[in-house]
Formats: sequence, structure tokens, C-alpha cells
Amino acid sequence: MTTARRDTYTPETLLSVAVRVFNERGYDGTSMEHLSKAAGISKSSIYHHVAGKEELLRRAVSRALDGLFAILDEPGAVRGRAVERVEHVTRRTVEVLIAELPYVTLLLRVRGNTATERWAMERRREFDQRVAELLGAAAAEGDLRSDVDIRLATRLLFGMINSLVEWYRPHPDQTERDQLAETVAHLAFDGLRKPH
Repeated sequence: MTTARRDTYTPETLLSVAVRVFNERGYDGTSMEHLSKAAGISKSSIYHHVAGKEELLRRAVSRALDGLFAILDEPGAVRGRAVERVEHVTRRTVEVLIAELPYVTLLLRVRGNTATERWAMERRREFDQRVAELLGAAAAEGDLRSDVDIRLATRLLFGMINSLVEWYRPHPDQTERDQLAETVAHLAFDGLRKPH
């Protein structure tokens, strides 16, 4: 692991370093010593900004969760037919995942070993439930195939989206990112939509 030496740092740059180290070593496998070396600062300097590594974890997963939950309040997620709303949420979820890749990666890797991890997992389940409710509403409106179980469809949809953290690598081309969101939505909803 390379050590980044910083003369000055901010809580945001410290958080960025912590997320990188958590993703490389795992949260449980990361010590404050690892974080201080990666940030190029003393442990006491870290404690000047945060109470400990769990606070850094909470800030990191909160950033990912805040981005995801904000989608549910966007006009495209609250107006129109349920199938259009859930397609919007799907596209935007991919876009947030790409924009906040290290943070969402960390969110998806928490296992419930700490209070913060259990809180994050509960919030993830809440987000998934809200999307499942949208899928259920789309089925009730007659826009989704009746032979597809909504709970299974929800799991498969999130499985496809969440797998992006394992293979997607950021690219500066915005067109590629937009295309990825469109492709995920088409793959999911061309299979789920009721034929007209």
C-alpha cells in the first residue's frame, strides 16, 4: 500500500482515504494505524476530526445512502405511472453507484458486525423495500408481466445493479456512464414489462 503524504488534509480527504483503505483491507481488517499511514498523518490527527474508524464508516455509508434515498424524492420517482417511476429509480441508482463508487462499494460490503454496519444494512433494506413497492405498484397497474414474482424481480434487479461495484471501473466519458444506466434499465424492464 502506498502512503500518501499530506501537509494539509480535510475531513473529506480523510474520509476518501479511509474508504479506499476499508475497501482494500475490509473494515474489520483496517486499524487506525493503517488509516494514519495511508493518510500520511498521525493517529492523533485523525482523532482530532473523528472519534474513530466507526465514525468514518458511518460518514462513508451515509454518503452512499443519502445519494440513494435522494433518488426516491426526485420528480421522476414520484410522478407518473409506477413502471416509469421504477425505471427512473433504476437508472438513477446506477448513476449514483457510478458517481459514488467507492462509497457504495463499501456500503454493499458491510456485514453487520458493528452498530453502524447494522444501521447501514437496515437502511439498505428500507431502500430495497421502497423499490419493491414501486415494482408491486407497476404490477398492480398492469404494466409488468403477471408471471414474474415481484420479490424475485426485486432481488434480481438489485443483484444486477449491485454487481457493478465488482467490475465497473470509472471512465471519464459521461456517454459511457449514461449508456450503462440505460442498458441496465433496458435489460431489466424489457424482460419485466408486459407485452403490448
